[in-house]
Amino acid sequence: MRKSHPVRRAVLAGAATVSGIVLLLSLKPASDPGSAQAAGQAPPAAAGQAPQGGVNGAVTGDAAQTQYGAVQVRLTMSNGKITQAEAVQAPKGGRSDQITASSVPRLNQAVVAAQSAEIDAVSGATYTSAGYKKSLQSALDKAKTSAGGQQGSGGAQTLTGDVAQTQYGPVQVRVTVAGGKITKAEAVQAPKGGRSDQITANSVPRLNQAAVAAGTADIDAVSGATYTSAGYKKSLQSALDKAPAGSGSSQAAGSGGGQAAGSGGGQAATRTLTGSVAQTQYGPVQVRVTVAGGKITKAEAVQAPKGGRSDQITANSVPRLNQAAVAAGTADIDAVSGATYTSAGYKKSLQSALDQAGG
Repeated sequence: MRKSHPVRRAVLAGAATVSGIVLLLSLKPASDPGSAQAAGQAPPAAAGQAPQGGVNGAVTGDAAQTQYGAVQVRLTMSNGKITQAEAVQAPKGGRSDQITASSVPRLNQAVVAAQSAEIDAVSGATYTSAGYKKSLQSALDKAKTSAGGQQGSGGAQTLTGDVAQTQYGPVQVRVTVAGGKITKAEAVQAPKGGRSDQITANSVPRLNQAAVAAGTADIDAVSGATYTSAGYKKSLQSALDKAPAGSGSSQAAGSGGGQAAGSGGGQAATRTLTGSVAQTQYGPVQVRVTVAGGKITKAEAVQAPKGGRSDQITANSVPRLNQAAVAAGTADIDAVSGATYTSAGYKKSLQSALDQAGG
C-alpha cells in the first residue's frame, strides 16, 4: 500500500486547522450575552421579574376575578426588592376559607423567595393561585412603570388605592403623583351594570378632575352618585397614604397636608397610613393611623365588623384598641376581652400600616 508523504500530511492538517478556525468565527452567535454587553446593551430582563429601579413603598395589583371570588395582591418593596407580599382580597365563604388560609401564606412566601411572578400554583388551589399570579403580575408591572417614571420624570409615582366596597359595587382609584401633586387620577374599578353604568360614566370623570384640582382626597361628592363618590374618596385616600416618606408626595396625602407645625418654628412630617384589610370570622377590619415624629398620634378603624351583635362588640372594643395603639406606639397591644376576632384583625391591619412607615 502506498504511504502518504510526511510533508503532504502536514500541509493537509494545517489547511484543516485554518478552515476550522474560520468556520467557528463565522458561526459565533449574534445573541451572545457577552457580545451584547460589550456593545453597551443590557440583556433583556425576564418577564415578571421584580424591577430593580429602587422602587420603595407599597404597590397593589389589580383585583383578579376567579370562579370563587376576587384575588388582589399587595407588595411592599424596598430598593426594588419585594420584602413582603399579601393578599388584600381572596376567596371566602364555605370551603374557600380553608383553601385561602392554606394557600395564600404559601403564595406570599413564594413571591418573596422568587422575586417575580414565576411561582408554582398551590395544589388544590388552582383558581386562587391563578388569580393571585395575575394580580401579582399587575403589581409588578405598576412597580416597573413607577421605577421608569422616577428615573425619567423627576420622581413620578403611580399609587393604587385599596378597593372600597359600596352598595353598588367596588371602587378603586389609581393616581400618578409628581412633585407632591396629583397629576392624574383614574378609577380602575367602578360600579357597573344597569343604571350604574350611567352613574359611573357621569361621576367618575368629574371625580378624577376634582382629585387632580384639589391635590387631596378632600373633594365634593358628585350629585346623584353618593355611594360611588364615597368609595372613590376612600380608595383615593388609601392611594395617597401609600406615598413613601420624603418623596414630596406626602403633601398630597389628604386634607391637613403632609406636614404639621413643630415646636420652635420647625416642621415635623406627619403621615397617614392605612393598613391592609384583615378578614375575620365576623367581617373585615382595617386600621388607619396618623404618625408624626415616629409616634402614633391617632388610630381609627375605617372598617370593622357590623350587623347584629357585632355592632355592640365593635362599639365597645374599637375605641379601646385605638387608645391602646396610640399609647403603645406599636401593634403589640392586648386584645379586648370578648372581642378576640376583632382585636386580632385590628392588630394585623395596624401592623401592616406601620410596616408602610418602615417601623
